[in-house]
Amino acid sequence: MRIGVAGLGTVGVGLLQLLADERRAGRARIEATVTAICARDRRRDRGIDLADMTWVDDPVALAASDEIDVFVELMGGASGAAKTAVETALEAGKPVVTANKALIAAHGLSLARLAEERGTALKFEAAIAGGVPIVRGLRDGLALCHTERLSGILNGTCNFILDKMTAEGAAFDEVLKEAQEAGYAEADPSFDIDGIDAAHKLHILAMIAFDAALPDDAVTAQGITGVGLGDLAMATRLDRVMKLVAEARQQGDGLALRVTPALVPYDHAFAQAHGPGNAVSVTASPLGDLLFAGPGAGGGATAAAVAADLCTLARGDGGPVFASPAMRLREVTIADAGDIQDIYALRLPLAADHGALDDLVTDIEAAGVGIDRLDLPPSLGTAGDIDAIAVTTSVKARDLRSVLDKLSAQSALRHAPGAYPMIDP
Repeated sequence: MRIGVAGLGTVGVGLLQLLADERRAGRARIEATVTAICARDRRRDRGIDLADMTWVDDPVALAASDEIDVFVELMGGASGAAKTAVETALEAGKPVVTANKALIAAHGLSLARLAEERGTALKFEAAIAGGVPIVRGLRDGLALCHTERLSGILNGTCNFILDKMTAEGAAFDEVLKEAQEAGYAEADPSFDIDGIDAAHKLHILAMIAFDAALPDDAVTAQGITGVGLGDLAMATRLDRVMKLVAEARQQGDGLALRVTPALVPYDHAFAQAHGPGNAVSVTASPLGDLLFAGPGAGGGATAAAVAADLCTLARGDGGPVFASPAMRLREVTIADAGDIQDIYALRLPLAADHGALDDLVTDIEAAGVGIDRLDLPPSLGTAGDIDAIAVTTSVKARDLRSVLDKLSAQSALRHAPGAYPMIDP
């Protein structure tokens, strides 16, 4: 199998190294050679011997080249050269392996149709959760199961930031800068911290898990930019930790998909996912609850997922791109994420008049949101300000938001209250 690789960043170089190590070890799990490569800078030293590979300046030309049998796209981006190159390879009947979640989330359905029309394969295990085989697990392992709910920790940048803020008591901006300096966050981190990356991954997983064709705007996303140290302190007081949770669940006759900061118990599997670690929980009948967890980012983990897809192709294992052929994916109603019901933790930042708490609780309950528990810390703090915690009964996100909007205008609060769903096993 002759492979063309477009993109020689951390993952691309990791893949070349992995294949080189395989050859040196004399293992026969895959007979594959990278014959041609493409990247932005030909002169850059990548620490690996590229002498035996043909350099192609244009990724689209590489995709069309007769020198390759399989095209590996590791450039990134939902459009432009990455999309055109993948389409070119598929049009020519060449299998494609990609780690590009933005591309699959935006154009996966049309690319799947193209691949299946041309009788070739499109593989993207590396696009989600790095080295965790969640795509294969959903597509093949749960092929005839009925998925009821899927949720997960899917973004390493947010995981790193929230972990660091919790452990060190450092402010969001400070930790974000540290994450950028360490290479965990981009110069423009909005793709990660605004929840877009996690939303893309959830979109793809939901298409497989629920055997559905989803519209581009199926996922409602809220990132972590609004999470402050007071919110993390609230999580600690409730014996929980803050995580950015991506979730898809059946909601009435529709499917609700959202990404949101949420509080999970210390003993929850999601609480054990740190830094680049990812975890995905699936509830499917007749199996029940399953957990997929492991390294979700990094050159080695993602390169291993690309290599696994290459091995699948070498064995002749094609099959549909998603759980079913693209033309047979079912249309689903996207439920309003505002209708999702959860128990919420509310952080009520009281001003000096602590006696106003009773009035606030009365207002909340009068608006139809039940309060199951109230918590006040033993110390009022040097300034006399205090964060009270109210744990609600089960309430729709929309109804809670309406109440919070009214509370934000009250002088009894120093600033707008925080509200986060409480996720339990």
